[in-house]
Amino acid sequence: MRVMLFILILVGFSLAQLKVVATYPWIGELVKEIGKDKVKIHIIAKGTDDPHFVVPKPSHIAKMRDANLLIIQGASIEIGFLPPLLQQSNNPRIQPGREGFLDLSQFVELIEKPQRVSREMGDVHPEGNPHYNLDPHNIPILARAVAERMCQLDSPNCSYYRANLEDFLGRWNAKLKEWDREFSKLRGTKVISYHKLYNYFLSRYGIVLVGTLEPLPGIPPTTKHIENLTAQAQGVKFILQDIYHEKRTAEYLAKRLNAKVLILPHDVGAVPEAKDLFSLFDEILKRFSQ
Repeated sequence: MRVMLFILILVGFSLAQLKVVATYPWIGELVKEIGKDKVKIHIIAKGTDDPHFVVPKPSHIAKMRDANLLIIQGASIEIGFLPPLLQQSNNPRIQPGREGFLDLSQFVELIEKPQRVSREMGDVHPEGNPHYNLDPHNIPILARAVAERMCQLDSPNCSYYRANLEDFLGRWNAKLKEWDREFSKLRGTKVISYHKLYNYFLSRYGIVLVGTLEPLPGIPPTTKHIENLTAQAQGVKFILQDIYHEKRTAEYLAKRLNAKVLILPHDVGAVPEAKDLFSLFDEILKRFSQ
């Protein structure tokens, strides 16, 4: 009888601690919002990392080996670091195609899907632009996908996850009204960005991307490209700079165009002010407004 009771206690504890690995901090924030004390979360990348180039570590393998659920951004953005981690984890639960593997890119409409892919096009993603998380209107869709998968894996706590989801969505939709109102004031504004990192955000709010500092995705700026961009970029107000690429080119071009460099966070933790998903978009708005 005591043995049976001990087993039941262990089962109950495992349900209360769904072990989740997320590739990026913004995904981890969704898990925390929905799972709260019922989940144990490990996040592979730091908010300050270039999301395309994350260094795989043995500590990640150990966490993945024990995970019930792996949640990724997808659209090949993790292609440089995730496959070896998955292979070495030896965890059949979280392999692609299994219930414990969740690719969030499958739940949104990806933009900029190339008709063909070749090396001469630079570092393009065959499935489309993977930075869909920077459109705040995509977040509720992704939150629902996370909650439903957690329900599938941990049905006894499903009502808890769904209640947390509804609370999150209520707060998020209230902020969406504020963000939509303020960001809509930027409609028609011309910008240049280093990489096509903010394209979903720009498209959502009608901000015009004139060009990128990269001549091709993943290719560093060249003198010839910057000179050509300068000739085409009259009327540009902002140059959008992420935190992980060099800033000299943006500063040089800003002086040439009498534009302003905006260093924008791309993920939770990218800058100290972006402490969670809400403050991530608050901080983007603040930096556009300064």
